[in-house]
Amino acid sequence: MVDVADKLAYFQAITGLEDPDLCTEILAAHGWDLELAISSITSTNTTTPPENSASTPAVATSSGDDGGGRVVTRSRLEPPRFGAPERSEAAAGPGLAWKIVTLPISVISGSLGLISGAIGLGLWAAGGVLSYSMGMVGLGSGSGRNSEASARLVPLSAAASEAVEFVAAFERDYGTTTMTRPNFVSQGFMDALQRSRNEFKLLFVYLHSPDHPDTPLFCERTLCSEALAAFVNENFVAWGGSIRASEGFKMSNSLKASRFPFCAVVMAATNQRIALLQQVEGPKSPEEMITILQKVLEESAPVLVAGRLEAEERRTNMRLREEQDAAYQAALEADQARERQKREEQERLEREAAEAERKRKEEEEALERAAREAAEKEAALARMRQEKALSLGDEPEKGPNVTQVLVRFPNGERKERRETVFVTERSRIASSGEPFCGVKLVRGS
Repeated sequence: MVDVADKLAYFQAITGLEDPDLCTEILAAHGWDLELAISSITSTNTTTPPENSASTPAVATSSGDDGGGRVVTRSRLEPPRFGAPERSEAAAGPGLAWKIVTLPISVISGSLGLISGAIGLGLWAAGGVLSYSMGMVGLGSGSGRNSEASARLVPLSAAASEAVEFVAAFERDYGTTTMTRPNFVSQGFMDALQRSRNEFKLLFVYLHSPDHPDTPLFCERTLCSEALAAFVNENFVAWGGSIRASEGFKMSNSLKASRFPFCAVVMAATNQRIALLQQVEGPKSPEEMITILQKVLEESAPVLVAGRLEAEERRTNMRLREEQDAAYQAALEADQARERQKREEQERLEREAAEAERKRKEEEEALERAAREAAEKEAALARMRQEKALSLGDEPEKGPNVTQVLVRFPNGERKERRETVFVTERSRIASSGEPFCGVKLVRGS
């Protein structure tokens, strides 16, 4: 949601359209692609941009002419609306109506452009892969620039391509070492502005007019002076664009450049606007440029320092929250581990108690079973004794066929009885309930 609000604010700042609903419809029709949407609005500006325009910003104040140049300063850190030309109500109406009428055409052309771009990207990627494969087997041309182009599978945006072309042309014309020239970033204006915000620096903007007679000397003697280049590279994020290119031309309109060479210092304001802090028009010496830029830095230092401190505070708070979250998570995991250990200990005790109870019941059952078996055995033995005793009958009287039998059992017990026949003594012994083993006939008569 923040990204949508940023894009809407930037779109309004660049195009000058104040109706948020109309801007939202235009951005939505172009898939929220800022470059495509802005191009659809500014595509009607096909004429060559004027290099000496008499228009100046209404909120700007002129500080006099130094050596033919003009230094214009906006109210310090006041976020202006870029590209909002000062029109009368009568003049503003037809332009807005024309944009509304041409909106369907822009939508259709934008959609066709997206489709053709997607098809072209697919063919380009396939060709790059094929070229790389042929180069691997030695069938491709495979030389430096072609190899780099085939290795890059993600194409640059239109704004980034223009920035790359500008940097290459500037290096070709005025030198390649960054010690003697500003280190212009190879990014579109919006990306460079976001980069300056992330680095808590101001954005130094240079609009290049190749056809202006003062441009070569300004680039050679001022921009490429070692002192100014070192100062800009250390304290600013530098972005440059040619007014012959689309984005450079749009920025010249937005910044209302009336003379060239043109330099400006901008920053991303806190209310999603772009703040124009300083603009310098016309040729200047390196000392004059350093003085102007130094003054802007001094005036903007409180805001930059505050932003840096605020960001540092946010990072500190975020780190503190992460540490607190980590400590809470560690404490939570420790509590969960203790609860898990306590639960496991409780389950172990319950298992041991259940096992002990099971063993106790098994022992009780075993004792009861042994007692029951012993009782059954004793009862069976008693019945057998009774049956054997009944089967013996009465002890006979003394006589010729009667024998006196004395039996001693293993337990020491002795029994004596008169029997008519010795062979029946086995039954007599069995009637006693003792085992036959160890039974000894002591005496018979």
